[in-house]
Amino acid sequence: MKPFERVVAEHGAAVLRVCRAVVGPVDADDAWSETFLAALRAYPALPADANVEAWLVTIAHRKALDLLRARARRPESVADVPEIPSVHQEPEDAAAELRRAVAGLPTKQRQAVAYHYLIGLPHAEVAEILGGTTDAARRAAADGISSLRRSLAAEREEARP
Repeated sequence: MKPFERVVAEHGAAVLRVCRAVVGPVDADDAWSETFLAALRAYPALPADANVEAWLVTIAHRKALDLLRARARRPESVADVPEIPSVHQEPEDAAAELRRAVAGLPTKQRQAVAYHYLIGLPHAEVAEILGGTTDAARRAAADGISSLRRSLAAEREEARP
């Protein structure tokens, strides 16, 4: 097996191209660094006949996606928060109505909706947190959203004069 420094020298440019393609030039260096840190840890266990470039590109792709997910979760600053008026009710009432509807969901549905739709975790990670399968997490989140739509529509229908 080659020393790790040679692996970096031979494949560093390809990894950087992957990172730039996925996250753009601003975050590419961070993704590149994360890739080789992860690779350095795993390199001793890599089989001697492994395709090192494909292995590194896979790691780079995953690290770049991690950076994209982190970027998507970062808040954006704005000069003024726009006020969006509600045609049905005051915004505070809508938030309270939504909180009540979410609180009324079964525990698994409430958690799946919160983790997937509010935090943005993929269903596989939601499944790990909740201790089930990816399909079960997907189903719980979908059922939760469906229940929320029905209950909110029913409340709005009742509130109409």
